[in-house]
Amino acid sequence: MNARQRKYAERWSPWVLLLAVVILWQIICSAFNVSEFIFPSPWAIWTQFVEYKAVIAGHAWRTFWVTMAGFGIAIVVGVLLGFLIGSSRIAYAAVYPLMTAFNALPKAAFVPILVVWFGIGVGPAILTAFLISFFPIMVNIATGLATLEPELEDVLRVLGAKRWDVLVKVGLPRSLPYFYGSLKVAITLAFVGTTVSEMTAANEGIGYLLISAGSSMQMGLAFAGLLAVGAMAMAMYELFSYVEKHTTGWARRGSQGE
Repeated sequence: MNARQRKYAERWSPWVLLLAVVILWQIICSAFNVSEFIFPSPWAIWTQFVEYKAVIAGHAWRTFWVTMAGFGIAIVVGVLLGFLIGSSRIAYAAVYPLMTAFNALPKAAFVPILVVWFGIGVGPAILTAFLISFFPIMVNIATGLATLEPELEDVLRVLGAKRWDVLVKVGLPRSLPYFYGSLKVAITLAFVGTTVSEMTAANEGIGYLLISAGSSMQMGLAFAGLLAVGAMAMAMYELFSYVEKHTTGWARRGSQGE
């Protein structure tokens, strides 16, 4: 397989796999006559998606912009904390264990507390998306800075560079691949956080739609809502992959293109 064929196969392989899964799913549901109230078939999900497309679109837009708001805060806080932790050994030793312990806490447990503080609405959803997504960004920025080669730093110091110059002009660019990798992980977590919060503390959004559809036994509609969330998360993932590819090409090993 030459390079062109391999590139073509890599581009279409996810879609081929998705199509195969959907076909197998439909065959199983049809062959075993699975009830739509238990596990709807892809065709039933698509039918509900088309029938309620306007309702799903309204809830999806609410989930999207709330997620982006929380995710934007997560980027700012994650980059700042990551820079602080990665640029100082003392800060790394002091802050990193505490942040790790905080990340281990189930974020869904914060939703009732956030409701008491901010009431039902966008506040808890934005903050839940932030709380669940900032940690990967912080860790990757800190890792990129903390693992800067001592030999490289020594050479730059000999050439007259100060600690700040090393961090800003060498450390941060070197951390970009880590940063984009964290964005692709964090955006999916942000959608999870928003949806979980909307299930208990909102009257709009995909999470609210899931609860409403489940209570009325419209399982096809519930799965259609999940499909909308998955599509939004995948679209943002691909966006970050595109930006990463066109801004950090220097970080890719030449052997990957062989």
